[in-house]
Amino acid sequence: MKKTKKATKKKDSERKAGIPKKPDRKLKDRSAQPDALAGTTESSKSDSGAEAGKKQKGKKLKKKKYNRELAKLQIELVKLQEWIRKKGLKVVVIFEGRDAAGKGSVIKRITQRLNPRICRVVALGTPTEREKTQWYFQRYVPHLPAAGEMVLFDRSWYNRAGVEHVMGFCTDEEYKEFLRTCPEFERMLMRSGILLIKYWFSVSDQEQEIRFRARIADPTKRWKLSPMDLASREKWVEYSEAKDEMFKYTDIRQAPWYVVQADNKKKARLNCITHLLSLIRYKDLTPEPMKLPPRKARKAYVRPPITDQTFVPEVY
Repeated sequence: MKKTKKATKKKDSERKAGIPKKPDRKLKDRSAQPDALAGTTESSKSDSGAEAGKKQKGKKLKKKKYNRELAKLQIELVKLQEWIRKKGLKVVVIFEGRDAAGKGSVIKRITQRLNPRICRVVALGTPTEREKTQWYFQRYVPHLPAAGEMVLFDRSWYNRAGVEHVMGFCTDEEYKEFLRTCPEFERMLMRSGILLIKYWFSVSDQEQEIRFRARIADPTKRWKLSPMDLASREKWVEYSEAKDEMFKYTDIRQAPWYVVQADNKKKARLNCITHLLSLIRYKDLTPEPMKLPPRKARKAYVRPPITDQTFVPEVY
């Protein structure tokens, strides 16, 4: 009781003296979260906070559980696809982020079970000399969806705010013009009935280095590395600053950026797909199972000799 009274008196005296309260630990922990979780800017050491990356990667996701969860989500993606087709929706999903952040692997899992006529991927290469003279957004417009389609952009018009700006492939005036006009361009897309969803995949520099080294060691993945990717390692801070500036202008209310913490690839895939499904309200319009009719044999049909056909050699 004596201790309690003393503590109460101490608090009262501190309050009268104007001494501020000690910060709440819970609030302090929240404010210390990295940009991938709390929206702060990138540091020069990490794309979205090394601590968040370690925390995410520390808890391993077992392969069996991952495959089970992915299978469930892919069933839901099929339902979403059917809803988009039946309701005539126009959906654009942009995937941006650091090199080797896992954008392609997420896109692969999204499209794995879907109809390529409804859900297609757009991954444009270097612009041609003719395209360089066009209005900047012009080369992307023909790839926008019609009714009943979903388009996944593996890199997009945001190249201008990232690689083109950092590596000097555009002038300062072209860069500034992009930052001015991009929000208006996206609002125009939204007003035309297109649902625009933007993802930024955030990866730490340590994890990026691990993935780069893995690509160098694996001949089947070496094609993924380009001189531009290697140069991005030297300009890590410049890319961080470019990303911060891009978010400042283009993280708009109508089409906000959603950051995916991607140090753990499996978790990033599941988190991104789950979030994508949550953004579009849909119902299960999966067609009922069809009945397979019996094959009708035609007695008059005579099959040509097998020797008249050229077969692929059976090596296996």
